Amino acid sequence: MSGADGGNGGYRGNGGRVTGRANGARRVVVTGMGAVCALGQGVDRTWEGLLAGRSGVRRIETFDPSRLDSQIAAEVRDFDASGVLDRKDLRRMDRYIQFGLVAAREAFAQAGLPEHFEGELAERTGVIIGSGLGGVTTLFDNVLLMGERGPDRISPFFIPMGIANVASGQIAIAFGPTGPNFATVSACATGGHALGEAFETIRRDDADVMLAGGVEAAIHEASVGGFASMKALSTRNDDPEGASRPFDKGRDGFVIGEGGGALVLEELGHAERRGAEILAELVGYGATADATHITLPAPGGIGAVRAARRALEKAGMAPEEIDHVNAHATSTPEGDRAELQAIRTIFGDHASKVAVTANKSMVGHTLGAAGAIEAIATIMALRTGRIPPTINLSDPDDESDELDLTPNLASAHDLRAAISNSFGFGGQNTALVFRRWEA
Repeated sequence: MSGADGGNGGYRGNGGRVTGRANGARRVVVTGMGAVCALGQGVDRTWEGLLAGRSGVRRIETFDPSRLDSQIAAEVRDFDASGVLDRKDLRRMDRYIQFGLVAAREAFAQAGLPEHFEGELAERTGVIIGSGLGGVTTLFDNVLLMGERGPDRISPFFIPMGIANVASGQIAIAFGPTGPNFATVSACATGGHALGEAFETIRRDDADVMLAGGVEAAIHEASVGGFASMKALSTRNDDPEGASRPFDKGRDGFVIGEGGGALVLEELGHAERRGAEILAELVGYGATADATHITLPAPGGIGAVRAARRALEKAGMAPEEIDHVNAHATSTPEGDRAELQAIRTIFGDHASKVAVTANKSMVGHTLGAAGAIEAIATIMALRTGRIPPTINLSDPDDESDELDLTPNLASAHDLRAAISNSFGFGGQNTALVFRRWEA
Protein backbone atom coordinates (compact mmCIF):
# COMPACT_ATOMS: atom_id res chain seq x y z
CA MET A 1 0.00 0.00 0.00
CA SER A 2 1.22 3.49 -0.67
CA GLY A 3 0.07 7.09 -0.87
CA ALA A 4 -1.20 9.55 1.70
CA ASP A 5 -4.42 7.66 2.40
CA GLY A 6 -3.79 4.17 1.05
CA GLY A 7 -0.77 3.44 3.21
CA ASN A 8 -2.14 4.41 6.58
CA GLY A 9 -3.95 1.21 7.39
CA GLY A 10 -7.36 2.87 7.67
CA TYR A 11 -6.19 5.76 9.85
CA ARG A 12 -8.47 8.20 8.05
CA GLY A 13 -12.19 7.95 7.50
CA ASN A 14 -15.34 10.05 7.62
CA GLY A 15 -14.32 12.21 4.68
CA GLY A 16 -10.65 12.43 5.67
CA ARG A 17 -11.14 13.27 9.35
CA VAL A 18 -8.54 11.60 11.57
CA THR A 19 -10.18 8.84 13.57
CA GLY A 20 -9.15 7.46 16.95
CA ARG A 21 -8.41 3.95 15.77
CA ALA A 22 -5.99 2.28 13.37
CA ASN A 23 -6.70 -1.19 12.00
CA GLY A 24 -9.42 -1.49 14.64
CA ALA A 25 -7.08 -0.58 17.52
CA ARG A 26 -6.50 2.65 19.42
CA ARG A 27 -3.77 4.95 18.07
CA VAL A 28 -0.65 5.54 20.15
CA VAL A 29 1.45 8.71 20.10
CA VAL A 30 4.60 9.86 21.89
CA THR A 31 4.23 12.96 24.06
CA GLY A 32 7.38 12.95 26.22
CA MET A 33 10.96 11.67 26.22
CA GLY A 34 13.82 11.49 28.72
CA ALA A 35 17.38 10.25 28.28
CA VAL A 36 20.67 9.67 30.10
CA CYS A 37 23.75 8.39 28.28
CA ALA A 38 27.48 8.93 27.82
CA LEU A 39 26.80 12.03 25.72
CA GLY A 40 25.03 13.79 28.59
CA GLN A 41 21.95 13.98 30.75
CA GLY A 42 18.77 14.91 28.89
CA VAL A 43 17.40 14.48 25.39
CA ASP A 44 18.76 17.81 24.11
CA ARG A 45 22.36 17.05 25.11
CA THR A 46 22.11 13.52 23.80
CA TRP A 47 20.74 14.66 20.45
CA GLU A 48 23.31 17.43 20.13
CA GLY A 49 26.11 14.92 20.73
CA LEU A 50 24.70 12.43 18.25
CA LEU A 51 24.37 15.00 15.47
CA ALA A 52 27.90 16.23 16.14
CA GLY A 53 29.27 12.70 15.84
CA ARG A 54 30.82 12.90 19.30
CA SER A 55 31.99 9.67 20.92
CA GLY A 56 31.25 9.10 24.60
CA VAL A 57 33.71 6.20 24.88
CA ARG A 58 36.68 6.59 27.24
CA ARG A 59 38.92 4.44 29.40
CA ILE A 60 36.85 3.12 32.30
CA GLU A 61 36.84 5.43 35.33
CA THR A 62 34.31 3.66 37.59
CA PHE A 63 36.95 1.11 38.62
CA ASP A 64 40.53 0.20 37.72
CA PRO A 65 40.14 -1.81 34.49
CA SER A 66 43.78 -2.86 34.21
CA ARG A 67 43.00 -6.55 34.82
CA LEU A 68 40.60 -6.67 31.84
CA ASP A 69 41.23 -7.27 28.16
CA SER A 70 38.63 -4.58 27.36
CA GLN A 71 39.31 -1.42 29.37
CA ILE A 72 36.94 1.05 27.70
CA ALA A 73 33.28 1.99 28.12
CA ALA A 74 30.70 4.67 27.41
CA GLU A 75 30.13 5.78 31.00
CA VAL A 76 27.66 8.43 32.15
CA ARG A 77 29.86 11.11 33.70
CA ASP A 78 28.76 13.85 36.09
CA PHE A 79 25.40 12.15 36.60
CA ASP A 80 23.13 14.05 38.96
CA ALA A 81 19.97 12.47 40.39
CA SER A 82 19.57 15.04 43.18
CA GLY A 83 16.61 16.63 41.40
CA VAL A 84 14.64 13.42 41.91
CA LEU A 85 16.20 11.75 44.95
CA ASP A 86 17.42 12.96 48.34
CA ARG A 87 20.70 11.75 49.82
CA LYS A 88 19.11 8.89 51.78
CA ASP A 89 17.26 7.51 48.77
CA LEU A 90 20.36 7.76 46.60
CA ARG A 91 22.05 5.24 48.92
CA ARG A 92 19.06 2.91 48.68
CA MET A 93 18.74 2.75 44.91
CA ASP A 94 21.09 1.14 42.44
CA ARG A 95 22.43 3.33 39.66
CA TYR A 96 20.16 1.71 37.08
CA ILE A 97 17.08 2.74 39.10
CA GLN A 98 18.42 6.30 39.39
CA PHE A 99 18.77 6.47 35.61
CA GLY A 100 15.13 5.42 35.31
CA LEU A 101 13.84 8.04 37.73
CA VAL A 102 15.77 10.87 36.06
CA ALA A 103 14.65 9.85 32.57
CA ALA A 104 11.06 9.48 33.78
CA ARG A 105 11.05 12.95 35.32
CA GLU A 106 12.22 14.50 32.03
CA ALA A 107 9.69 12.52 29.97
CA PHE A 108 6.72 13.33 32.21
CA ALA A 109 7.70 17.00 32.29
CA GLN A 110 7.93 17.25 28.50
CA ALA A 111 4.55 15.54 28.21
CA GLY A 112 3.01 18.16 30.48
CA LEU A 113 1.87 15.55 32.98
CA PRO A 114 1.61 16.26 36.73
CA GLU A 115 4.49 15.73 39.13
CA HIS A 116 2.28 13.23 40.95
CA PHE A 117 -0.58 11.25 39.38
CA GLU A 118 -3.90 10.94 41.17
CA GLY A 119 -7.41 9.62 40.59
CA GLU A 120 -8.42 8.23 37.21
CA LEU A 121 -5.24 9.49 35.54
CA ALA A 122 -3.16 7.45 37.98
CA GLU A 123 -5.29 4.36 37.43
CA ARG A 124 -5.08 4.71 33.63
CA THR A 125 -1.28 5.25 33.58
CA GLY A 126 1.24 2.42 33.70
CA VAL A 127 4.99 1.87 33.64
CA ILE A 128 7.12 -0.68 31.78
CA ILE A 129 10.81 0.06 32.32
CA GLY A 130 13.08 -2.87 31.53
CA SER A 131 16.69 -3.73 32.32
CA GLY A 132 18.81 -6.44 30.85
CA LEU A 133 20.88 -7.07 33.99
CA GLY A 134 19.27 -5.04 36.78
CA GLY A 135 21.31 -3.82 39.73
CA VAL A 136 24.67 -5.23 38.71
CA THR A 137 26.81 -3.21 41.13
CA THR A 138 24.51 -4.01 44.05
CA LEU A 139 24.48 -7.72 43.25
CA PHE A 140 28.21 -8.20 42.73
CA ASP A 141 29.34 -5.96 45.56
CA ASN A 142 27.09 -7.68 48.09
CA VAL A 143 28.22 -11.12 46.96
CA LEU A 144 31.84 -10.03 47.41
CA LEU A 145 31.00 -8.57 50.83
CA MET A 146 29.33 -11.84 51.86
CA GLY A 147 32.39 -13.80 50.82
CA GLU A 148 34.69 -11.55 52.80
CA ARG A 149 32.62 -10.86 55.91
CA GLY A 150 29.69 -13.28 55.94
CA PRO A 151 25.99 -13.21 55.03
CA ASP A 152 25.01 -11.06 58.00
CA ARG A 153 26.80 -8.16 56.30
CA ILE A 154 24.50 -8.23 53.26
CA SER A 155 22.52 -5.00 52.86
CA PRO A 156 18.78 -5.20 53.63
CA PHE A 157 18.35 -3.35 50.33
CA PHE A 158 20.29 -6.01 48.42
CA ILE A 159 17.21 -7.55 46.80
CA PRO A 160 15.12 -4.42 46.06
CA MET A 161 18.19 -2.64 44.69
CA GLY A 162 19.28 -5.60 42.59
CA ILE A 163 16.22 -7.09 40.91
CA ALA A 164 15.35 -5.81 37.45
CA ASN A 165 11.71 -4.79 37.97
CA VAL A 166 12.28 -2.24 40.72
CA ALA A 167 12.96 0.70 38.40
CA SER A 168 9.33 0.42 37.28
CA GLY A 169 8.19 0.07 40.87
CA GLN A 170 10.20 3.04 42.12
CA ILE A 171 8.90 5.24 39.29
CA ALA A 172 5.34 4.40 40.33
CA ILE A 173 6.16 5.18 43.96
CA ALA A 174 7.76 8.48 43.00
CA PHE A 175 5.15 9.68 40.50
CA GLY A 176 1.97 7.81 41.41
CA PRO A 177 0.83 5.76 38.36
CA THR A 178 -1.15 2.70 39.50
CA GLY A 179 -1.84 1.06 36.13
CA PRO A 180 0.06 -1.93 34.63
CA ASN A 181 3.58 -2.01 36.05
CA PHE A 182 6.35 -4.49 35.27
CA ALA A 183 9.73 -4.90 33.57
CA THR A 184 10.82 -6.55 30.36
CA VAL A 185 14.10 -8.51 30.43
CA SER A 186 15.38 -9.63 27.04
CA ALA A 187 19.03 -8.58 27.05
CA CYS A 188 19.66 -5.98 24.33
CA ALA A 189 16.08 -6.17 23.03
CA THR A 190 14.70 -5.09 26.42
CA GLY A 191 13.99 -1.45 25.60
CA GLY A 192 12.28 -2.37 22.34
CA HIS A 193 10.10 -4.93 24.07
CA ALA A 194 9.15 -2.43 26.80
CA LEU A 195 8.00 0.13 24.24
CA GLY A 196 6.21 -2.46 22.13
CA GLU A 197 4.36 -4.00 25.05
CA ALA A 198 3.38 -0.55 26.33
CA PHE A 199 2.09 0.22 22.84
CA GLU A 200 -0.04 -2.92 22.93
CA THR A 201 -1.29 -2.12 26.44
CA ILE A 202 -2.73 1.17 25.19
CA ARG A 203 -4.07 -0.34 21.97
CA ARG A 204 -6.09 -2.92 23.90
CA ASP A 205 -7.44 -0.22 26.26
CA ASP A 206 -5.70 -1.35 29.45
CA ALA A 207 -4.21 2.15 29.86
CA ASP A 208 -4.37 5.61 28.32
CA VAL A 209 -0.79 6.59 29.20
CA MET A 210 2.32 4.42 29.56
CA LEU A 211 5.85 5.34 30.52
CA ALA A 212 8.11 2.84 28.78
CA GLY A 213 11.79 2.30 28.10
CA GLY A 214 14.96 0.71 29.38
CA VAL A 215 17.78 1.40 31.83
CA GLU A 216 21.18 -0.18 32.42
CA ALA A 217 24.16 0.39 34.71
CA ALA A 218 26.33 -2.66 34.07
CA ILE A 219 29.83 -1.18 34.00
CA HIS A 220 31.34 -3.34 36.74
CA GLU A 221 34.53 -5.39 36.61
CA ALA A 222 32.59 -8.67 36.78
CA SER A 223 30.10 -7.89 34.02
CA VAL A 224 32.69 -6.32 31.74
CA GLY A 225 34.93 -9.31 32.44
CA GLY A 226 32.08 -11.66 31.57
CA PHE A 227 31.43 -10.06 28.20
CA ALA A 228 35.19 -9.93 27.57
CA SER A 229 35.52 -13.65 28.27
CA MET A 230 32.96 -14.25 25.50
CA LYS A 231 35.18 -12.22 23.14
CA ALA A 232 32.20 -9.92 22.60
CA LEU A 233 33.96 -6.64 23.50
CA SER A 234 36.31 -4.43 21.56
CA THR A 235 39.89 -4.45 22.83
CA ARG A 236 40.88 -1.29 21.00
CA ASN A 237 42.02 0.18 24.31
CA ASP A 238 44.52 2.57 22.74
CA ASP A 239 41.77 4.27 20.71
CA PRO A 240 38.59 4.40 22.83
CA GLU A 241 36.74 6.93 20.67
CA GLY A 242 37.41 4.84 17.58
CA ALA A 243 36.59 1.47 19.16
CA SER A 244 32.87 1.21 18.41
CA ARG A 245 32.77 0.71 14.64
CA PRO A 246 29.39 -0.55 13.42
CA PHE A 247 29.43 -1.89 9.85
CA ASP A 248 33.18 -1.25 9.50
CA LYS A 249 35.43 -4.13 8.44
CA GLY A 250 37.75 -3.28 11.31
CA ARG A 251 35.13 -3.83 14.03
CA ASP A 252 36.22 -6.19 16.77
CA GLY A 253 33.30 -6.20 19.23
CA PHE A 254 30.98 -3.85 21.06
CA VAL A 255 31.84 -1.22 23.66
CA ILE A 256 29.73 -1.49 26.79
CA GLY A 257 27.74 1.60 27.73
CA GLU A 258 25.21 2.67 30.34
CA GLY A 259 22.23 4.97 30.65
CA GLY A 260 18.49 5.04 30.22
CA GLY A 261 15.65 6.17 28.02
CA ALA A 262 11.98 6.70 28.87
CA LEU A 263 9.10 7.65 26.57
CA VAL A 264 5.55 8.69 27.38
CA LEU A 265 3.18 6.79 25.10
CA GLU A 266 -0.40 8.01 25.03
CA GLU A 267 -3.70 7.22 23.35
CA LEU A 268 -4.24 9.82 20.65
CA GLY A 269 -7.60 11.12 21.87
CA HIS A 270 -6.34 11.40 25.45
CA ALA A 271 -3.33 13.43 24.30
CA GLU A 272 -5.46 15.70 22.12
CA ARG A 273 -8.04 16.36 24.84
CA ARG A 274 -5.40 17.65 27.23
CA GLY A 275 -3.62 19.67 24.53
CA ALA A 276 -0.35 17.72 24.64
CA GLU A 277 2.30 18.29 22.00
CA ILE A 278 2.58 15.12 19.92
CA LEU A 279 6.16 14.23 19.05
CA ALA A 280 5.55 11.20 16.80
CA GLU A 281 3.21 8.27 16.34
CA LEU A 282 4.16 4.69 17.16
CA VAL A 283 2.33 2.67 14.54
CA GLY A 284 3.92 -0.80 14.51
CA TYR A 285 5.65 -3.35 16.71
CA GLY A 286 7.03 -6.77 15.89
CA ALA A 287 8.71 -9.31 18.15
CA THR A 288 10.25 -12.64 17.13
CA ALA A 289 12.74 -15.31 18.20
CA ASP A 290 15.62 -16.67 16.13
CA ALA A 291 15.53 -20.04 17.93
CA THR A 292 18.99 -20.87 16.56
CA HIS A 293 21.84 -19.79 18.88
CA ILE A 294 22.27 -18.16 22.27
CA THR A 295 24.44 -15.29 20.96
CA LEU A 296 24.72 -15.45 17.16
CA PRO A 297 21.92 -14.11 14.92
CA ALA A 298 19.92 -16.42 12.69
CA PRO A 299 21.41 -16.82 9.20
CA GLY A 300 20.61 -13.84 7.00
CA GLY A 301 19.06 -12.01 9.95
CA ILE A 302 15.77 -13.76 9.22
CA GLY A 303 14.46 -13.20 12.76
CA ALA A 304 14.96 -9.45 12.33
CA VAL A 305 13.23 -9.65 8.95
CA ARG A 306 10.16 -11.32 10.46
CA ALA A 307 10.00 -8.74 13.29
CA ALA A 308 10.12 -5.83 10.84
CA ARG A 309 7.51 -7.39 8.57
CA ARG A 310 5.16 -7.92 11.51
CA ALA A 311 5.66 -4.32 12.65
CA LEU A 312 4.94 -3.05 9.14
CA GLU A 313 1.85 -5.23 8.94
CA LYS A 314 0.48 -3.73 12.16
CA ALA A 315 1.29 -0.27 10.85
CA GLY A 316 -0.54 -0.97 7.58
CA MET A 317 2.57 0.17 5.72
CA ALA A 318 4.71 -1.16 2.91
CA PRO A 319 8.53 -1.30 3.14
CA GLU A 320 8.73 1.42 0.48
CA GLU A 321 7.13 3.87 2.91
CA ILE A 322 10.09 3.65 5.32
CA ASP A 323 12.77 6.32 4.91
CA HIS A 324 15.09 5.58 7.82
CA VAL A 325 16.39 2.68 9.91
CA ASN A 326 17.98 3.16 13.30
CA ALA A 327 20.05 -0.01 13.32
CA HIS A 328 20.86 -2.21 16.30
CA ALA A 329 24.41 -2.43 14.91
CA THR A 330 26.55 -3.26 17.94
CA SER A 331 29.91 -3.42 16.12
CA THR A 332 30.19 -7.21 16.31
CA PRO A 333 31.28 -8.98 13.11
CA GLU A 334 28.38 -11.44 12.80
CA GLY A 335 25.64 -9.24 14.23
CA ASP A 336 26.26 -6.28 11.94
CA ARG A 337 26.54 -8.48 8.88
CA ALA A 338 23.24 -10.22 9.62
CA GLU A 339 21.47 -6.88 10.11
CA LEU A 340 22.75 -5.59 6.78
CA GLN A 341 21.45 -8.76 5.13
CA ALA A 342 18.11 -8.27 6.88
CA ILE A 343 17.85 -4.68 5.63
CA ARG A 344 18.40 -5.86 2.08
CA THR A 345 15.76 -8.57 2.46
CA ILE A 346 13.15 -6.30 4.05
CA PHE A 347 13.46 -3.45 1.60
CA GLY A 348 14.59 -5.10 -1.63
CA ASP A 349 15.09 -2.52 -4.38
CA HIS A 350 14.14 0.24 -1.91
CA ALA A 351 17.10 -0.58 0.39
CA SER A 352 19.47 1.94 -1.22
CA LYS A 353 16.96 4.73 -0.56
CA VAL A 354 16.74 4.06 3.19
CA ALA A 355 19.08 6.11 5.37
CA VAL A 356 20.62 3.90 8.07
CA THR A 357 22.45 5.00 11.21
CA ALA A 358 24.13 3.28 14.16
CA ASN A 359 24.00 5.30 17.39
CA LYS A 360 26.13 2.76 19.27
CA SER A 361 29.16 4.12 17.44
CA MET A 362 28.89 7.06 19.86
CA VAL A 363 27.00 5.92 22.99
CA GLY A 364 28.30 2.37 23.10
CA HIS A 365 26.02 -0.57 23.67
CA THR A 366 23.73 0.28 26.57
CA LEU A 367 22.26 -3.23 26.61
CA GLY A 368 18.72 -3.08 28.04
CA ALA A 369 18.55 0.69 27.56
CA ALA A 370 19.58 0.64 23.90
CA GLY A 371 16.14 0.23 22.36
CA ALA A 372 14.73 3.18 24.30
CA ILE A 373 17.63 5.56 23.69
CA GLU A 374 17.62 4.68 20.01
CA ALA A 375 13.84 5.10 19.77
CA ILE A 376 14.33 8.64 21.07
CA ALA A 377 16.99 9.26 18.42
CA THR A 378 14.63 7.87 15.77
CA ILE A 379 11.87 10.26 16.83
CA MET A 380 14.27 13.21 16.88
CA ALA A 381 15.34 12.32 13.34
CA LEU A 382 11.72 12.30 12.19
CA ARG A 383 11.07 15.65 13.87
CA THR A 384 14.18 17.44 12.61
CA GLY A 385 14.92 15.77 9.28
CA ARG A 386 18.48 15.17 10.48
CA ILE A 387 20.09 11.74 10.76
CA PRO A 388 23.08 11.30 13.11
CA PRO A 389 26.16 9.74 11.58
CA THR A 390 27.60 6.28 11.99
CA ILE A 391 31.06 7.34 13.12
CA ASN A 392 34.30 5.37 12.72
CA LEU A 393 33.03 4.01 9.40
CA SER A 394 36.06 4.13 7.13
CA ASP A 395 35.98 0.70 5.44
CA PRO A 396 32.38 -0.51 5.12
CA ASP A 397 31.44 -4.18 5.24
CA ASP A 398 30.97 -5.74 1.80
CA GLU A 399 27.31 -6.42 2.71
CA SER A 400 26.72 -2.66 2.83
CA ASP A 401 27.36 -2.12 -0.88
CA GLU A 402 25.04 0.64 -2.19
CA LEU A 403 23.39 1.11 1.23
CA ASP A 404 23.37 4.58 2.83
CA LEU A 405 24.93 4.07 6.27
CA THR A 406 25.33 7.83 6.98
CA PRO A 407 29.11 7.57 7.34
CA ASN A 408 30.83 9.98 9.75
CA LEU A 409 28.69 13.08 9.10
CA ALA A 410 25.03 13.82 9.86
CA SER A 411 22.75 14.11 6.85
CA ALA A 412 19.45 15.83 6.04
CA HIS A 413 16.42 13.96 4.68
CA ASP A 414 12.68 14.37 4.34
CA LEU A 415 11.66 11.62 6.75
CA ARG A 416 8.11 10.35 7.04
CA ALA A 417 8.54 6.99 8.77
CA ALA A 418 11.31 4.98 10.38
CA ILE A 419 12.09 1.60 11.93
CA SER A 420 14.12 1.16 15.12
CA ASN A 421 15.69 -2.30 15.54
CA SER A 422 16.74 -4.06 18.75
CA PHE A 423 18.12 -7.59 19.05
CA GLY A 424 19.21 -9.51 22.15
CA PHE A 425 21.28 -12.48 23.23
CA GLY A 426 18.96 -15.45 23.27
CA GLY A 427 17.87 -14.65 19.73
CA GLN A 428 15.17 -12.11 20.64
CA ASN A 429 14.24 -9.41 18.11
CA THR A 430 12.06 -6.32 18.12
CA ALA A 431 11.16 -3.74 15.50
CA LEU A 432 9.30 -0.48 16.15
CA VAL A 433 7.77 1.65 13.39
CA PHE A 434 7.44 5.37 14.10
CA ARG A 435 5.78 7.93 11.86
CA ARG A 436 6.32 11.69 11.74
CA TRP A 437 3.38 13.46 13.31
CA GLU A 438 1.43 15.80 11.10
CA ALA A 439 -1.71 17.24 12.68
